[in-house]
This record gives sequence, C-alpha cells and structure tokens, in this order.
Amino acid sequence: MAKFVPQEELSLVDQVRIRREKLTQLREAGQDPFERTGFAFDTYSTDIKNNFEALEGKNVAVAGRLMSKRGMGKVIFGDLMDEKGRIQLYLKFDEMDEANFETCRKLDIGDIVGVNGEVFRTQRGEISVRAHQVTLLSKALLPLPDKYHGLTNVETRYRQRYVDLIANPEVKDTFVKRSRIMRELRSFLDGKGFLEVDTPILTPFEIGASARPFYTHHNTLNIDMVLRIETELYLKRLIVGGLERVYEIGRVFRNEGVDTRHNPEFTLMELYQAYTDYNGMMDLTEDMFRHLAKVVCGSTTITYQGTEIDLGKPFERLTMIDAIKKYSGVDFDTVKTEEEAKALAKAHNIAFEERHSRGDIINLFFETYCEENLIQPVFIMDHPVEISPLTKKKPTDPTKVERFELFIYGREMCNAYSELNDPIDQRARFAAQDALAAAGDAEANHTDEDFLNALEIGMPPTGGIGYGIDRLVMLLTDSAAIRDVLLFPTMKPLDSDKKVSKEVSAPAAAAQAAPEVPEKLIFPMWRSSRCSRISWILTPLPSPITGL
Repeated sequence: MAKFVPQEELSLVDQVRIRREKLTQLREAGQDPFERTGFAFDTYSTDIKNNFEALEGKNVAVAGRLMSKRGMGKVIFGDLMDEKGRIQLYLKFDEMDEANFETCRKLDIGDIVGVNGEVFRTQRGEISVRAHQVTLLSKALLPLPDKYHGLTNVETRYRQRYVDLIANPEVKDTFVKRSRIMRELRSFLDGKGFLEVDTPILTPFEIGASARPFYTHHNTLNIDMVLRIETELYLKRLIVGGLERVYEIGRVFRNEGVDTRHNPEFTLMELYQAYTDYNGMMDLTEDMFRHLAKVVCGSTTITYQGTEIDLGKPFERLTMIDAIKKYSGVDFDTVKTEEEAKALAKAHNIAFEERHSRGDIINLFFETYCEENLIQPVFIMDHPVEISPLTKKKPTDPTKVERFELFIYGREMCNAYSELNDPIDQRARFAAQDALAAAGDAEANHTDEDFLNALEIGMPPTGGIGYGIDRLVMLLTDSAAIRDVLLFPTMKPLDSDKKVSKEVSAPAAAAQAAPEVPEKLIFPMWRSSRCSRISWILTPLPSPITGL
C-alpha cells in the first residue's frame, strides 16, 4: 500500500488535482454535491456546548465547513465550523453506514457538510457530535490557508474577504459587532422620534459637501450625473416639508485618496432636527456615543490602539480659534485680514494656495497643530464662515459659524451645524462657491436652485449632523484601518493594466483628466514565511483540462 501523504504536504497543483478528481468520482457515482438544494439543520455548535446537559444523548443536525480531519482507520475526528463557532465530530466505522463512512474518508478540509448525530462527551472530555450520517453539501476545490499560519497577508485579506472570514474568527467578530452598532444606532434614534428615510444616490450635480465626486451618465435622460457625496440637502428639504426629525444611513462616494481613514465609498449617517441648534446636536452626540459604548463594548471607557478613551465624562468644548492658540500660540482673533493670515502661514511653513482665504488658513493651522493632540473626546466649535457654506453665522461674530466637529484619537468623528435657513444668505454663499469652482477648486459646492426654492418656502431653525459610521466602528472595535471594518474595501484590480476604452461625457472626461491621487496603502504589507501556501488567492489557477 502506498504511503499516505497529507494533502497539505503536497504541492498546490497536486492538491487541486486531487480535489477535482474526487469531484469527478462523486459525479460518476451519482453523488454530485452541487445538486444538493439544502440541509435541515436544527442546532448550532455553541448551542450544543452551552446546553450540553440538556442535549446529551439527543440527536441533532449540524451543518458547516470541515476545518480539520484526523485519523484514517476505523475512527475519524473532525472539526466543524458553523456561523456561531466550532464543534468536534466523531465518526466511527461500525456506527455509520459503511458506504457513508468511506465517503467521509475522502472528505477534504474546507468541504461543507451536514451531520446528523448524537451529542456526547469523549473520554478526554470534549463535547462532540457522534455522527450517524454525513452529507457532503459542497465540495471545496481549492485548499484553505494552512492551519499553522493562516491568512496573514494584509492585502490578500482585503481582496479575498471570504477566505479572511474563514481563517480569522476575530474578523467575523468585527463585522458582527459592526452590524450590532448599526442596529443600536437605529434603535437609539428611533427612540428619540427620528424617522429613517432614503434619498437619491444619483444626483444631477455635486451638492452639499466639499469633495470631488464620481461622474456618470444617464443614457435614457441623456444627462450627466454624479454619485452623491452627501445626503444633506435632500434631508433639509424634508425638514421644510414638515418631517421634523429625519436621518439616513447610506453609502456616499468621494473620488479622493485612500489611506487608513479614507475609502472612496463609505457609510455616512446624517440627521436633522427642527427647532434646535448645534448645542442640541452636541448633547445628542454625547448621549449617542455613550450609549453605543455601553451597549456594544460594555463600558463607557474603551481602549483604542492601546490608548484609553473615556466616553463617560462630559466631552470638552473648545473653539477652533482657542484650540489653535492652545497648541500653536497664534491667536487668530487678532488676525483680521487675509494678508496677515497668509503671512503667518509662511512664517510657520504652512503651505497654502493663493485662492485660500483667511478662513482656509485658520483651518490649515488647526490641521497642522491641533488634530493630533485631540485624543480624548472634544467638540471643536465655531469654524470660519469661509469653509462652512451651509452653516448659520454666529450672531455675535459673523466671521464664524455655529459648527462643530467631534475629535477622538486625533480623528474627526462627526461634523454638525446650526443649519443656514436664510435663502438670501444661502444664495450668496452658493455664489461664492461657484466662484471658487470657476477658479479651479474641484471640491467647491455649486448652486442648487431647487434647494434655494425650498428655503424660500421656509425652513425652521434646524440642527444637523453627519457621522462617519466607518470611523465610529473603527473606534468601537479597536480597528486600526478603515479597510478592517469594510467587508469589501476599494482595491486597485490586479489586472488594472487591461484598460477598457469607453466614451465619456465632458464632466467625466474632465474628472479623469484631473491629477490622479495615488493610492496610499498605509498598512504593513508583510506575510508569513510560508505565504507561498496562500499565493493561489492572487493567481488564477490553470484549467484541469490543460494539465495541472
């Protein structure tokens, strides 16, 4: 008899060949696993372990992926992984149909099976299922990463998330927690009388935020459109219409750089409440963050990347001018002109463009000197009017607006306003943004006549806020990069050199002609010493017909 060689010790080509040969044999025997249409399972692995006393000796049906198999004589042990966890399988020759046992001998790691059997505890104390019948439900034609090193290459994990979820249980835990965060968000807002709504993803032009959009074209209407960069102006229209508390959770799209905190498409939650202002939005935000931390993490004190964050105590409130003064020593309340502001920027080696205003310079100082120091929760309030075209001015100082951003761990977590509801002021702000766009600012707003029409109908005083859901999930799951909390982050295709030529309309062509922002992959690109075992994930396999 030929010596048995474990599959994982064979070359990848041989492993794939053997698996395909097994599939062929199954089909020839009339046992094609891909013809199965379902399996009536009734129990999860964790249910068995958590309720062993009640289930011991009872028959159960479990289903999942075979993650290990050992023993080739008259007894076979295996580990089955289902949605909730793992359970050991015990297969014995004289306790099963002989043909079924022989079929189980040929099972491969990664195969999906259904098992009918009895709950018991082995002599070593392991809670297990004594199999009476095993049904092959799907044949794995490619091997999983080896059990000792798993799937560790970071980029491969992002590209092949389905394998990442199988190989790394903590990844599944992150996305289960993400789902819970979303449920709790909705529950929190619904409990405060907010109504969840849906607004268009395709819009006639870029509106509402300072960002570069993705262009497309609607063939039937023969109009250029953009993928939304925010949901703000549609939600405010609903406030005008009498829906006094509304929110939307959805994807938005911004044609900008990629790094540990930015992905071209991301999940944004915006909400608007009539008859309140940015102070009401601060109170709501504190309550919401505190609630989520307590429910999802079990405490208002959390740890993020080794740093303790206290969400339980009142969040600090600091104006942007005071923050700059605190961390740079510059007091912009004494800087009255654009020329003075630019002179200060030059003196502090802060790069700027000639079109930048005093407000832009203030924002650049804040980004340079302040953001990295804002570790504990802090509301940065009262931004310059020049960088806030949709925000109500402060009655006591028209150079500032009633706006805040919440910072935690040096990162912006949300952005909120006392919403501008004066249609005359709003038109003037839009005109200023149009001028910036004409001067080459690719992120400037444009005039939205229908929104102005809505404001002229009358919008009550309103507070509004936008939350980056992905950054919130990063914080509450202690995830270092945004790609760790996106199931399928945007990645450059491996065959991106194969270009497809298509006609594009003028705005889309202009966007494509704009300077390309290189993709910044700011995460460690390392792999284990045995990463060659998983290189199949990045390389198309040859056909078995052409000779593996």
